Amino acid sequence: MEAFQESYSVGPVLGNGGFGIVYEGIRLADGKPVAIKHIARSKVTEWFKQDDGTFVPMEVALLQKVDEVPGVVRLIEYFERSDSFILVMDRPSPVMDLFDYITNNGPLSETVARDFFRQIVETTLAIHKAGVVHRDLKDENVLVDLDTLRVKVIDFGSGALLKDTEYTDFEGTRVYSPPEWILSHRYNAVPATVWSLGVLLYDMVYGDIPFERDEQIIRASAALSKNRSEEVRDLISVCMSLCPSDRPSLEDLLEHSWVKDAPLLQTTRRTTSEPLLITSATSTSL
Repeated sequence: MEAFQESYSVGPVLGNGGFGIVYEGIRLADGKPVAIKHIARSKVTEWFKQDDGTFVPMEVALLQKVDEVPGVVRLIEYFERSDSFILVMDRPSPVMDLFDYITNNGPLSETVARDFFRQIVETTLAIHKAGVVHRDLKDENVLVDLDTLRVKVIDFGSGALLKDTEYTDFEGTRVYSPPEWILSHRYNAVPATVWSLGVLLYDMVYGDIPFERDEQIIRASAALSKNRSEEVRDLISVCMSLCPSDRPSLEDLLEHSWVKDAPLLQTTRRTTSEPLLITSATSTSL
């Protein structure tokens, strides 16, 4: 624990979820901004056995597996103590999570939404190729670089090792979960991921999520007003098909006409003047 305290200064809370508390931090050696996630050992529900026989929280193992994925916030190092784990991660700046970005800016233009969506799908594909499934893709788990409009996926606390067989556990966000989970507590990784991406895309172009209750999810009937293009409405609809086998693959999403036939977003200008998530750190004791 002394090694952590000698290396990092801990600042205000950035976020607080079911799996831990995330703080702002500074690496003392070079002033690098970091995010510091504190996970109580009692909150860890799944462990990963390493090659040396020791166990780490599954989240640590998943972050190590996706370390080379460009669109993921990287784990720098972690510390273990008797009652908890401390994860030190990159903290991009200036950033805002996509939830706040949509709250501040309203529904995104299709041009911006398309570029964000393409980046998120490409990152998700790379995550799967690394043998990981995120299982909690949502606006709060996507960071937007306010200068470049590049996005990064965060928080693998609900993730798992990727497998072809069904999952019977889920700790993600219920309003992003697919109808098969609500109905039978079973789902496969890719169709469930594509459903969540459809909910996320709806959120981006309409400014809010399509479902709030289980009865709405199992009907799989989102209100798609015609003030958006037919192409994006079609993409949202196929992502949120009631039958999992009717949903496209991740590769298919990138080939959809709404995604494929549009130019890449070129702007690098900041699009909001709202306060950023990043502030100067005030020393705190973990």
